[in-house]
Amino acid sequence: ICFENAKWAYVAGAAIAIKKGAKTAADAAEAIGIGLQAFCIPGSVADDRKVGLGHGNLAARLLREETQCFAFLAGHESFAAAEGAIKIAEMDEVTDQDYEGALVIVTDTANTPRIDDDRYDKGDFLIKIDHHPNDDAYGDLLLVDTTASSASEIVTDWALSLGLSLSDAAARVLYNGIVGDTGRFLFPSTTPKTLQIAAKLREYDFDFAAMARRMDSFPFKIAKLQGYVFDNLEVDENGAARVVLTRKILDEFNVTDAESSAIVGTPGRIDCVESWAIFVEQPEGHYRVRLRSKSIVINEIAKRHDGGGHPLASGANSYSLEENEQIYQEIKDTVAHATH
Repeated sequence: ICFENAKWAYVAGAAIAIKKGAKTAADAAEAIGIGLQAFCIPGSVADDRKVGLGHGNLAARLLREETQCFAFLAGHESFAAAEGAIKIAEMDEVTDQDYEGALVIVTDTANTPRIDDDRYDKGDFLIKIDHHPNDDAYGDLLLVDTTASSASEIVTDWALSLGLSLSDAAARVLYNGIVGDTGRFLFPSTTPKTLQIAAKLREYDFDFAAMARRMDSFPFKIAKLQGYVFDNLEVDENGAARVVLTRKILDEFNVTDAESSAIVGTPGRIDCVESWAIFVEQPEGHYRVRLRSKSIVINEIAKRHDGGGHPLASGANSYSLEENEQIYQEIKDTVAHATH
């Protein structure tokens, strides 16, 4: 599924390294990645994702003497949707030992309860990179810009401002992050600066059309789950809506919690829906609550329930069915107050 001939891919990569005069293992690894990429099966996922170049670049990073350890944690809403539903990227396995003496970078996560890995504070130094309101100022160093459309915009702006080099693979996933967090540049968070940064990323060599098609498609089981949401969505007279996804429902549709984030925008396609909540039952019994709104601010509700986020896109946690009812009542009250 990856290489037409792995042996010759490595031979070609080694020849490229010799031709380039590579003197270090890291330089040789980058060159070998070129050989691997040349033997990716045309039209395959490996070819589309530039797996060969990715192998080479990753090996080079690991082999550089200055590299000790990276533990990179992505926020649940951004990365899990990509990893679980549209396969833009893959999560790495991070061991407890990896955190020893490590620099830990947490991205796109407003507060500590929403960090996917509770080992985030086990490293030597913690950096927070985020674009949500900084109500939970965790970390030793914070790079927070609430005017940015996405964490991807912040990272790209930082890299370009410092004159750092970006690989085509890095540009691809950063561009994907901006497109995803702006709803294909439709959300109010899209600014002229957002479009300028996106334009710079489009100058890199990656298959934009293939990426767009991947983002616009989803598995059949997600389509079925969307049908369930439409059939079971509760909407009041003012446009406050909710749906509950229990563990039984997720198992019935063979959908994970991460994959369920792909349907977070589904209720918003209905014209009479103004603000909504999707309650997703967790294995431990509590509920992850995804809050969205077209124009009415709802992040204060999230803050009252162990969460936070953007004014129109937030996340919270509920620890009982009674709290589920309380959150939905707060949404109903907020929408009713804003529309009357």
